[in-house]
Amino acid sequence: MVAETEIVCSQQSVAVSVPVLDVSSYFGKANKIEEIQDIVKISPPVSPRSFNKVRVSESVSTELSSPLVDIKPVEKIPDATLESADLQFVPSIRSGSFADIGPRRYMEDEHIRIDDLSSHLGPCFNFPKPSAFYGVFDGHGGPEAAAFIRKNVMRLLFEDVNFPQSSEEDDVFLEGVEKSLRKAYLLADLALADDCSVSSSSGTTALTALIFGRLLMVANAGDCRAVLCRKGEAIDMSEDHRPIYPSERRRVEELGGFVDDGYLNGVLSVSRALGDWDMKLPRGSPSPLIAEPEFQQVVLTEDDEFLIIGCDGIWDVMSSQHAVSLVHRGLRRHDDPEQCARDLVMEALRLNTFDNLTVIIVCFTSSDNREPSPPRQRKLRCCSLSAEALCSLKSLLDGSASR
Repeated sequence: MVAETEIVCSQQSVAVSVPVLDVSSYFGKANKIEEIQDIVKISPPVSPRSFNKVRVSESVSTELSSPLVDIKPVEKIPDATLESADLQFVPSIRSGSFADIGPRRYMEDEHIRIDDLSSHLGPCFNFPKPSAFYGVFDGHGGPEAAAFIRKNVMRLLFEDVNFPQSSEEDDVFLEGVEKSLRKAYLLADLALADDCSVSSSSGTTALTALIFGRLLMVANAGDCRAVLCRKGEAIDMSEDHRPIYPSERRRVEELGGFVDDGYLNGVLSVSRALGDWDMKLPRGSPSPLIAEPEFQQVVLTEDDEFLIIGCDGIWDVMSSQHAVSLVHRGLRRHDDPEQCARDLVMEALRLNTFDNLTVIIVCFTSSDNREPSPPRQRKLRCCSLSAEALCSLKSLLDGSASR
């Protein structure tokens, strides 16, 4: 059993109630990319009128070699009535995680979680509060690529790309966040090509989640998945990037690749990943395997309970709703996200997953605000007495009555 190193900063927030909004995503241009170090979360308030959808961001040509990316329609997350949003819901962030090697010989997963991003980065960074950052990196072809990204994610994400800063979650800030994340993914991909300690056959998927105030933004390249629980219902906040899916297959084939038995060029089970430079060389040439992330955003409300981030070892053996229901029951019983993450991993093992396993559970309400569990009914136990015991009891009662 192997568990990843984590950085966790706790914070206190005030919980109020507010309506649900979905946010449109923006795409910008990206320049170069280098390396990243840790993970943090960020949560900013969002102007209700600015966002009404959750959708996948569109790709834009960049100075980095990133081929055109297919724009996939994403199911709109149900809106709450905006008129009732007199008070803004403020998430109270806490999280837990668990990782296990599973049936594999080697552990290639890495993850990071930071519950208070502002405190972690220090006074030089100014973000809406609360702010948090999480990431799961599922490696393949060896552990080097995932370990490199986990080690350098903070630098690559927040320093090398001049991450935007603001105390408000306005449109300009949100557009800047998405552009910076996209640029960071592409730079991280190039950094893996330049680092001599990382094999050219090693790669990793990458799913990161940022919380700024009420805004949740998820960036994904690969087949890790983020799932939001809203009133007990599962809402996917990412799409798996596998070559068998029609939109990804079309993009792969347009760029000269092929899909054989579900594998990209007969080799890789994902169509987007960082690293794997033996499939992308020569640098600058179009490749069917890309590091371009897709984005989804949503404005959190009091109906949103928690977020599950997991590697494909979880989703290979259970649906998003199965996972949400299991965590929902666990939080009602013991309100411990760490234990819920462990339970989810154990459930995947029980269902005979064949991969490494990593799960992060992010709760949006404090433990004080959990729903009370229904009162447990007292169970009555029945017992039987032997004939000898009945005679003794009868004698005892008769004796007491005659006194």
